[in-house]
Amino acid sequence: MRRITVLTLGAILILSICALGADYTMTIGHSQPETSARHKALLFFEEVVEKASEGAIDVEVYPGGQLGSEAEVMESVQLGVVQATEGGKFEVATKTYLLYTLPFLFDSPEQALEVMRSDVGDLINKEAETNGFYVPACGIAGGFRQWTNNVRPIETPADMVGLKMRTPGIDSIMRTFDALEANRQSIAYTEVYVALLQGVADGQENPYSNIAQMKFYEVQDYLTISNYQVHPNPFFINLAWYEALPDELQKIVTSAAKVAMIYNDTIWLAEEMVAYETIAANVEVNELSAAARVAFAEKVQPVWSDYVTEGTFSQALLDSVLDAIGR
Repeated sequence: MRRITVLTLGAILILSICALGADYTMTIGHSQPETSARHKALLFFEEVVEKASEGAIDVEVYPGGQLGSEAEVMESVQLGVVQATEGGKFEVATKTYLLYTLPFLFDSPEQALEVMRSDVGDLINKEAETNGFYVPACGIAGGFRQWTNNVRPIETPADMVGLKMRTPGIDSIMRTFDALEANRQSIAYTEVYVALLQGVADGQENPYSNIAQMKFYEVQDYLTISNYQVHPNPFFINLAWYEALPDELQKIVTSAAKVAMIYNDTIWLAEEMVAYETIAANVEVNELSAAARVAFAEKVQPVWSDYVTEGTFSQALLDSVLDAIGR
């Protein structure tokens, strides 16, 4: 793990000592910029907690990877050096979170959020405690993931075969594109624009917000609204730190986290629509039909069954999620 810089660590220690009237300091680190929905929601959390606790808890939020990479911050939270984070390397807490990333599991953001906020979602969050994390709430990280490319509209599984698609190093995504017989390309996120421009990759996958922010629409001809995958955005808190809080402060932190997560999801949903309009004005758009979604879902079924066979999560838990969404 890359060490937190001496200056940053010193700043944290000073804030811990000097927080006027604070009995507890809650340091939160995350990788996204100050303009992100995540950061706005965490600032909202900070305001609610400090006000409700009457200053007993001092919350300090560090955006933009100031406390390290996503993996490093997760480790820091696990060790108790940092008290909390959002999203990031969620599988470190429990691989069960990969269940949410199954391709073509959910039909809409509302459906995914309904499960994440349900008793089934609470069971999945509970599993993170085994690795030292308390998760009071979970939402969606950045929105549903879509496909863009320069070759053709993607309307059936056959249209994906052979396309040079850039994918991130996320296991469920790589397995999905292998199942779809695409030609996966491993390209750093910051290099994707040039790769698309030069034809090193034909296409890529990302939520609307990422596509718009990186201006991939400038070097792509087609957008396929696939809604093929969603990523969870758990609110991770160091379990030992949380359990050391008095009961009343535990309730404040938990309630504030739940409300902040709803706020987070509300913001990104609105931002996704704005991003979509920007993209749609520059490319040809098609949306997968209901029949096409069934065909794609059938082709990626091995991704589902392999995770169950490998013990990443149980068939019983998957069935509980399917029951919750009426499938």
